Amino acid sequence: MKKLFYNRKLVITIFVVLIVLLTAVAIGPMVYSLLKGTGVKTEAVSADGAKSASTELDGSWQVAKGRADNHTSVGFTFNEVLPAEKTTTSGSTTEVTGQADISDYTLKNAMVTVDMDELTTDKKVRDKNMKSKLFETQLFPESSFELTKPASLADVPDDGTIGKVELTGDLTIKDKTHEITQDFDVLRDGDQIVIGGTVPVDRLDYGVETPEMLAAKVEEKGEVNLRISFEKN
Repeated sequence: MKKLFYNRKLVITIFVVLIVLLTAVAIGPMVYSLLKGTGVKTEAVSADGAKSASTELDGSWQVAKGRADNHTSVGFTFNEVLPAEKTTTSGSTTEVTGQADISDYTLKNAMVTVDMDELTTDKKVRDKNMKSKLFETQLFPESSFELTKPASLADVPDDGTIGKVELTGDLTIKDKTHEITQDFDVLRDGDQIVIGGTVPVDRLDYGVETPEMLAAKVEEKGEVNLRISFEKN
């Protein structure tokens, strides 16, 4: 009798294990396909069709929607390690606000705030995991950059070509703040100024932990991508 009970229990256990394995085999590729994709990346500043500057550089500026090739956008790019493959994934948002003050051809103050809850990739499932697990947007809805050192803009061209400027400031993600210094592209296009570039980051410095996901792991090193258009108040 005991032997019969043991054999029945063994058969049930094996049956359950087989169900779990078959489920993993069936769901794994589906999850993989849902997560796979390059996402939506914030691209570099473009000088295509740019016009010579039509307004003085000095003054108060605010973040604007921007023109087609240089519409305001901020996001991230990280490598994801998926089954048998490594892929690069980006997310971005156009929900960006901020202002900048320029006097004597020097950027004196600047503050930019990003609505993290509006970040999007090209996959809804990944968007949900990104917001709830990586960036925890319900707790940390905003990220920001604040200039901490004046930067000269005297050498920025006014003929519709791209120049360079070194900016130093505090980058805050998930309430973790680190000072960064990075070269950025600057374009004066008609009545607008466009600033863009790529900032290397280690997500662990900002408390961005890898979610426990079946099909993907996020590498620690990544980048913040930004392209922000400003117009005068």
